[in-house]
Amino acid sequence: MPEFYEIRIYRVFDFEKQERLEAWMRDSLLPALGRLGINNVGVFRNQDPNDHSQFMVIPHPSLDQFSQLNLKLAEDTVFTKSSEQWFDQEMKDPAYQRVDSWITQAFDSIPKMELPAYKANPDRVYELRLYESHNIDSARRKVKMFDDGETQLMRDTKLGPIFFGRTLAGPDSPNLIYMIGAENEAAHKAHWQAFISSDGWKGMKDLPEFADTVSKIQKWQLKPTRFSQL
Repeated sequence: MPEFYEIRIYRVFDFEKQERLEAWMRDSLLPALGRLGINNVGVFRNQDPNDHSQFMVIPHPSLDQFSQLNLKLAEDTVFTKSSEQWFDQEMKDPAYQRVDSWITQAFDSIPKMELPAYKANPDRVYELRLYESHNIDSARRKVKMFDDGETQLMRDTKLGPIFFGRTLAGPDSPNLIYMIGAENEAAHKAHWQAFISSDGWKGMKDLPEFADTVSKIQKWQLKPTRFSQL
């Protein structure tokens, strides 16, 4: 069965509040998720120094687990106790303004998260990409393009796919979201070059079946926090 991924972007506007948010995630939220059997949670900072938003990826085996998450957290007395100061923040000065959230379903070509061998490497980097489409049929065809060979080509050129998800609900729909990674920035750039210069990509990118499937690309260069599980 394919996994589901919740992708969150906490909108944070200064470094002090980002530090406060990370402390709560590290000390309260991630341990609570672990007690619920939720592992391989990614927590990242944007490499853009002017953007203090916090990125999080939470894998779920089912939509039922996703739908029950906040209720289960509320029942966890260890979590609620450790979060008391966090929940007592004044409304006029919150650590974050809003949370953008997407719930996505894994592609057939990568039904489970593929954990990298370098996930303990302190120099590792990740890239999160969101591909918007102008209608649901173009979105479907772009997913098919990945399933028909683009995902495997990324593996073959060491571009490092971590997860791919078609968005079920979230901003800028219809879209898909995926994450790739590498052991360091130089390797990531080299793998991208290998991918775009490959015969496989040259033979695939202009196929009529996949024309006009992406209307806009959003992308973020991410660095994992020290406590990230990815």
